[in-house]
Amino acid sequence: MPQHVGIIMDGNGRWAKKRGLPRTAGHTVGANNFRTITKYCSNIGIPYLTVYAFSTENWKRPADEVQALMKLFRQYLEEALRDFQEENIKVIFLGDKSGFAPELQELIERTEKASAQKTGMVLNIAMNYGGRDEITKAARELAQEVKDGRLSVEEIDEKAISDHLYTAGQPDPDLIIRPSGERRISNFLLWQSAYAEYVTMDVLWPDFKPKDLEKALDEYAMRNRRFGGV
Repeated sequence: MPQHVGIIMDGNGRWAKKRGLPRTAGHTVGANNFRTITKYCSNIGIPYLTVYAFSTENWKRPADEVQALMKLFRQYLEEALRDFQEENIKVIFLGDKSGFAPELQELIERTEKASAQKTGMVLNIAMNYGGRDEITKAARELAQEVKDGRLSVEEIDEKAISDHLYTAGQPDPDLIIRPSGERRISNFLLWQSAYAEYVTMDVLWPDFKPKDLEKALDEYAMRNRRFGGV
């Protein structure tokens, strides 16, 4: 069983288009499926799950689609505060929260605080997240520490960089799953996924079921992870 699984939730728009529905309908169904898969991962004992919900590039999408996504995020957070209290899941948001509306930022903060003492699975929700942006942020923070005399250039190593990422203190992902048939990383956990195993699947995210997750876990179990060795 992998300690940390990443999922690029992809294919909502295509799922809706195939059914003659607006793209926003696909996001709604995809959001419901996110809840199902999250609970399933928690129940089977995966310690860390990171889902890619909204990238730094997604702001380029049509305004009505972005607005619908923000509404879904708000709805999820409100439901999480109301209904997820019995779930032993700790929620952490990865990404630049300052890009969201003040009320959404406040909901994010409340959701993190409400689950901070949970001892079960850690759920990372990547929102307004980009791997390059994350590494740039880490570089700026390290540069500022050097400028302030709190850190020497010689002390900058892989651990120092990892400690300045959104996932500081967490294990790197072992397995990254991308539904929808696409074969791209899409700026997701670039630093952390250096030795992650990738599994791509020809199923759109709204149709991704627990049985598909199990298939990905079975494939992962058959991989020979050498981490650059023989």
